Amino acid sequence: MNEQMILETTPLNAVDRCDRCGAQAYVRAVLLSGGELLFCGHHAKEYAANLKPIVAHIQDETEKLVDTPAN
Repeated sequence: MNEQMILETTPLNAVDRCDRCGAQAYVRAVLLSGGELLFCGHHAKEYAANLKPIVAHIQDETEKLVDTPAN
């Protein structure tokens, strides 16, 4: 398994922080150059258009931000 596949299947967690502001990251952008950038939901939306030409893959876990009712 190559590094790309490992990154795509590794869930983001509370240790992963936004590269722009330091908040918890919910989006991982794997760059065509091989690096990666992590973003909170706010900054992922802000930079989405600029990232499109330079990313190979975006792992979006912003669905974790939606409140779910407690049972």
